[in-house]
Amino acid sequence: MRAIWTGAITFGLVNVPVKVYSATEDHDVALHQVHDADGGRIRYQRRCEIDGKVIPYEHIAKAYDDGERTVILTPDDLASLPAERSREIDVVEFVPNEQIDPMMLDRSYYLEPDSKSLKAYALLRKTLEDEDRTAIVNFALRQKTRLGALRVRGNVLVLQTMLWHDEIREADFPALDSSPRITERELKLSAALMESFAGDFEPEKFTDEYQEELRKLIDAKLEQGESIDTAETFGEEPEKAKGGGEVIDLMEALQRSVERSRSGTDADAGSAKKSSGGSAKKAPTKKTKKPA
Repeated sequence: MRAIWTGAITFGLVNVPVKVYSATEDHDVALHQVHDADGGRIRYQRRCEIDGKVIPYEHIAKAYDDGERTVILTPDDLASLPAERSREIDVVEFVPNEQIDPMMLDRSYYLEPDSKSLKAYALLRKTLEDEDRTAIVNFALRQKTRLGALRVRGNVLVLQTMLWHDEIREADFPALDSSPRITERELKLSAALMESFAGDFEPEKFTDEYQEELRKLIDAKLEQGESIDTAETFGEEPEKAKGGGEVIDLMEALQRSVERSRSGTDADAGSAKKSSGGSAKKAPTKKTKKPA
């Protein structure tokens, strides 16, 4: 990995020099735009609307337009701002972990300690971990002042950029103002259905099926040429019936879902019993009172 930024975590008189690395990456297959007739690459040009010339990137500046006037901001203008010159990750406060709304979290970065700041880095990490707290920080990155959450992940400090409070939209939906009546039976069925899907989250179990199928399609085209049989490559699937689905009652849907989940569990248990030859004796079970 290559460091994208260097600076220091500061709180009080403590200064912890660190290097910042992107903690995530995009796994999508890179696709280009081409002319469908001959496969020629489509490229975009930065053309000026006034003189019609293609402008080199080094001569492109940013600007603000209020509808009547345009203010041009050069790279030197932006670099002169105090926030951009700062190389500090300034701790504002330490808050309980549970107070961080996941909706505010954006990109994640790993912080590597400088070789001379290992003890200070380890001390901050250990304190955050023991106190179950997250450091709320201010810093500047890529010409923007940012709010961030500094927390512990394993043995590394992770800096996560956060959205500002005015960047989170309010969920203003009239339908949420009404309170539909939920019966005790509906609630129990819903809880039973949820329990049938309960488990521990294991991220490695989930894969991006679209990207896998896309890679499979590309590989097939590379091996067979442009003209391939998609159904042969992926295997035919029954066509789903068009039109609206059957509208059923909520209670009926819950009941069917719970029964289907239970029947699936029973089938798995039956298969396991057959595979074992059925010779094993049942272990004595302890009788428990059934809940009312």
